[in-house]
Amino acid sequence: MTVTSELRDDGIRVITMNAPPVNALTVQGWYDVAAALDEASADLSTKVVILRAEGKGYNAGVDIKEMQNTTGFDALIGANKGCYAAFKAVYECAVPVIAAVNGFCVGGGVGLVGNADIVVASEDAYFGVPEVKQGALGAATHMARLVPQQMMRALYFTAATIPATDLHRFGSVFRLAPRDQLLDVALEVAANIADKDTRVIRAAKEALNGIEPVDVNKSYRFEQGFTFELNLAGVSDELRDDFAGTDKAGKKA
Repeated sequence: MTVTSELRDDGIRVITMNAPPVNALTVQGWYDVAAALDEASADLSTKVVILRAEGKGYNAGVDIKEMQNTTGFDALIGANKGCYAAFKAVYECAVPVIAAVNGFCVGGGVGLVGNADIVVASEDAYFGVPEVKQGALGAATHMARLVPQQMMRALYFTAATIPATDLHRFGSVFRLAPRDQLLDVALEVAANIADKDTRVIRAAKEALNGIEPVDVNKSYRFEQGFTFELNLAGVSDELRDDFAGTDKAGKKA
């Protein structure tokens, strides 16, 4: 897992996630994303952040194979805390965060994007929260920021995905772009923010967070509590074993 952070001369900071083959982040990877965003907040030279990814998709969520190939609950707890830290860092970043989404964005990826201020996406991008298939709950908080309530529930219960073109129609995706032009479009949007007085933009970000009707940090932690219950019941290991081809549940029996 590699997270790079480049501050351009115009005050636009580009944070790039790169975790082949599918950008499923390890525990450390989630903390690395959080650290990069915290650094952006603290650096007064940063006027706006673009959070993007290399590879065929934006983010495939947590690294389930890491979770199933470790003993005990350390990786599970680490993933939950790491995701919480990363999502929180996006939401609480002192400057606007633009998520530039290429290809698939599922699970934890929706947590990042749902907490971003602006979303631009490639025309072939799609989003989903397939957690129920792996015996987990989470990111409904963030999907609810992208789609209407009943649509979120339908996507959540069925583990279905929704294309970026639909989200653009809903208004949650600001701009669509061909995949090879995605970064250029994100930079264009970012430049329109960076040319404003950063003192005003930072105050505006804090003000907009302050008038949110839902505390996204608390609601996400509430969701995570049910994930822990499912893990204690053994359900989650059974379902993750099916996905990862492991036998962690059997070893506990």
